[in-house]
Parts: sequence; C-alpha cells; structure tokens
Amino acid sequence: MDPLKSILGPKVNGTRVVPIVTKIVTLFSIFLLVSNFASNYINLTMNRGELTKLANRLLVKDLAELYGFASNQYEIYRFNNNLTDAVDTMRENAAKNLTGESSTAFAIREDGSFLFWASKKPIPEKFDDDQSLTTMKESRTKQKAEGRIYFNHEGSSYFGMFKYSDKWDAYLVRAESIEEFERDTWKIFYQISGIIVIMTLLCLFVGAFLVRRILRFVNHMTQSIMKMQADMKLKIIDLGNAPHDDVTYLGASFNSLSSTIDNLLSIFRRFVTQDIAQRAYTEREVRLEGTTKQLTILFSDIKGFTFMTETLGNDIIDVLNLHYQRAIKKIHDEGGIVGSIIGDALLAVFGTIETEQNKSLCSLKAAYLIQDVAAELRKEIAGKREEIVRRRGALTESEEKVYRAVLLEVGVGVDGGEVFYGNIGSYERMTNTVIGDNVNSSSRLEGLTRIYKVPVICSEYVRDEVENCSSSFKFLEIDLVQVKGKTLGKRIYWPIRSEFVDDSFEAEAVLFEKGLSAYYAGDWPTAREHFKTVKLPVADVFRERIAGENAPDNWNGIWAMTTK
Repeated sequence: MDPLKSILGPKVNGTRVVPIVTKIVTLFSIFLLVSNFASNYINLTMNRGELTKLANRLLVKDLAELYGFASNQYEIYRFNNNLTDAVDTMRENAAKNLTGESSTAFAIREDGSFLFWASKKPIPEKFDDDQSLTTMKESRTKQKAEGRIYFNHEGSSYFGMFKYSDKWDAYLVRAESIEEFERDTWKIFYQISGIIVIMTLLCLFVGAFLVRRILRFVNHMTQSIMKMQADMKLKIIDLGNAPHDDVTYLGASFNSLSSTIDNLLSIFRRFVTQDIAQRAYTEREVRLEGTTKQLTILFSDIKGFTFMTETLGNDIIDVLNLHYQRAIKKIHDEGGIVGSIIGDALLAVFGTIETEQNKSLCSLKAAYLIQDVAAELRKEIAGKREEIVRRRGALTESEEKVYRAVLLEVGVGVDGGEVFYGNIGSYERMTNTVIGDNVNSSSRLEGLTRIYKVPVICSEYVRDEVENCSSSFKFLEIDLVQVKGKTLGKRIYWPIRSEFVDDSFEAEAVLFEKGLSAYYAGDWPTAREHFKTVKLPVADVFRERIAGENAPDNWNGIWAMTTK
C-alpha cells in the first residue's frame, strides 16, 4: 500500500478521506510542539532575567574595583604628574575582567571623548549615543552619579553600569554586549528545541502506533465501506476479534442497518434495470427524464404459449420463472438489461451500460445463449420423461400433453438504432422504457422466426455493427420484407455462430443466395430450381411462396407481411 495514501487517506469522488489516526496524531503533535516550544521560550526568558541580574551584580563588582583603582591612580598621577601612565594602567587593569569579544570598560568625559577604552574592539573616536550620555549627566543632578545604562554604540546594543568619578571628571562604565550575552541563551534554546522535536517525534511514533492499534477497526470499517461504495453493494463488516468499545458498537449497528438496506436494495434491483439501480445509488434519486441513444434491442418470445397456458394453468408461472431465471442471467452476463417482461415476451436493451464489446455483438451472443437455455431446459425435461417411462412404462395422455407444453421453444428478434430511453410516468409511479421504431421492429423480427424457421433474425443495422468488429457470426440474408405497419422494405438476416459454419453449410448458403438473388430479380422459375435443393429450413418458405407462381408485374423484391 502507498505510504502517502496510508497517511493522507484515499480520495473518494474527488474528496480526500483523511484517517482519524492522522488527524489525532497531527493535532497532538501541534499541541505538543507548541506547548513545549512555548515552555522552552518562557524558560529562556525567565533564565535570561536571572542571568541579567547576575551579570549586573558582576558588573557592579567590576565597576567598584575599577572605581577604586581609578581613585588610586589619580593619587599617583597627582604625585608624578604622568597622565599617560595613569590612563594606561587603568586601561590594563580594566581589561583583566573582560572575557567576551564585545565586553568593554571605559571612562568617558561629558563631551563624549574617551579618557580610556578597554576592549578587544578598537577604540572609537567618540561615544555616539547622546541619549545615554545625557542620562548619565542627569544622574549627577540627582546626586546619584551612578546607575544602570543601556546604550547603542557603533551598531551594537550594550547594557552595563556607570559611576561618576569626580577626581577624573569622567564616567566610568563597565558594559557587556546584549547580542553576545543572549547568543549563548539562544544556542541553548535551539539545542533544547531540537531535543523537543526529537522527543516529540519519538512520542508521536509510539503514540501513532498505539492509536492505530486502539482504532484499528475504524480503518477496517472505513476500508470495508469504501469497497462497498465502489462495488455498489452493501455487505457485513467482519468484526471478528474486535474490542468491546463504542467503535465496535458502531460497526455492529452499521451491519444491522446494512442488512436491512441490502435486502431492500436487492428487492429494488429486481424491479428496475441495472443502469437505473446504479444511477439511483450514485445520484440518490430517480428522475423522470430520458435521452435519445443508439441502442440494440432484443425481443424474445415463447412459441406456442397459448397451448402452454391452456395445458399448464397456474403452473405456467413456474415454467416461465425457470426459463427466465436462466435467460435473464445470460442477458446480464452479456451487458444487457431487461427492459420489460410481459408474459411469454421479454425485451432486453444493450448499450445502456458501458462495456468493452460492441452492443450488437453482445445482443447476438445473448440471443443464442437464450436459445441454449431453452435447449438445456428441453433436454432436462426429456430426461425426466425418459426416467418416468423407464419406471412406469409410459406417460398418460394428459402427462404427454403436459410434456409437449413444457418443451419451450423461443424465437429472438434483434434490431437497433436511435431510440428514446428513459423513465416515464409520475413521481408516484414510474417505469423505465425504450421507445422507437426499432423496438417494434425487433418484435416483428421475432415473429418472423416462426415463418422462416430459424432461431434468431436480426436487421441490417445489427449485421453491419457486428461485421465491423467481429467474425463471431456469419450473416445469411434471408429476405426483404415489409412488416405490418410499415411502408418500406427491410432486409433481414439469419446470424449463425461461426463455430457451426462448415463446408456443407457454406455450400447450402451459396445455393440459397443464388435462389434469393433470382427471387429478388423476379426470375422465380430459376429461383425455384435453386431453392428446391436447399436443405436449410429457411428455404421452405420460398418453396411454398413461389410454388407454381411467377413474379407479379409490379414486383420490387419486397414481400409484404399481412400478420405480425
């Protein structure tokens, strides 16, 4: 798993789902760092205050020594009258107590000139902080002539103590650089801050492990719910070995709710198409709306349904359910949706759900899978009959009638094109529907399977789409018909699965196509010669249609159907 995704969480519908462990750890890390840094800074400030007091006391001590030594040197100066030696001696004595790079001791006259300067830094020309000099002068008027002083000199800030020497008529000053004084405290601050960061990271690592351990089922529940959302299917969260806490209680409550909702969704999906159920799940509503789409329509009908109904009575429902249970699964497996079921008729739509395969190709595959389902059911029923015959010798007349009634035979018509697909009705009661000429055409094509004695008939639209993407089917043109309710002719085709096309079939197909070509051209005698030797069941209708007949005078190759 991606470590970054584990920390930041995955994105769902463009929104980042941040794990609660990450939020807790981040929040506490901020609190820990802020509180520790604040404590460290407060400690720095308080210690700096104490250090400043201590430094002031040391400066007072140094200044007192400097003042006493200056007084002694003044007496010596008065004795030998050598000012240079006296000043040099005072400077050397003052320099002994200077330890910092910017530590300084000096004597300054009221005009800002220096009597002496003791420091590792070079002597400046003049004392340039007039405000501080004024402060020292004012101290004399208050008869103090000493005190604490803060001054700026040549870009540096200083703090120190001063005392006026009336013998030398100068202010003796002992001072330290504020920047240098605080440098060590900041160094300590940064070192302690580094230790705080390291300790915080260690604590966070341990804390994150413990929090993840405590809240491990939160992540488990979240991952399970995300998978449910992706699959659009509610499931039960596995709470095995979960601790007895409120998180587990939430999971158990979700499982209870999930079971109830999943049951309702299962019922909902049985009454609506897959695409409607998917949109309702993602959009949280079902709207009355529709669009024009290019779809392929499959219409399936059970032959001899009237005889079945009269023979089986209420038991017809069990037979239909047995057939539809298998047939609908095959349609769904091929990416189709069941639009409606009306008794023995089933309408399926292909192209509403995006798949990698062509919608018309999927519809033909489904058409033959429906035929396979019916054939398998007939085989199972025939096996039951043989078992009864072996056990009892024969079936009664009524049982034989029932047997014939449950031998399902199905016809399938497939057409496609531009249709209206959507929801109609009202917000109190609505249904999903597909409307268009091609929908009616698929029903008419299914009806033609009884006439032409083939299992599946499709339109030119379906043939063109399939031939452009696959060689799974061979298409045999079987007629140009004008179905009832239409004014134009429509070419119809018998799609045959390629695995069943052998040399013998190819020869029969070529012979049939020659007959059909002569039939279209109005040369019915030649057509009869070709059709009479064709063994394909589709030739029967032409042998019967043109037997002993010539083409009408206004013949255009289109055969008008008088029934549905």
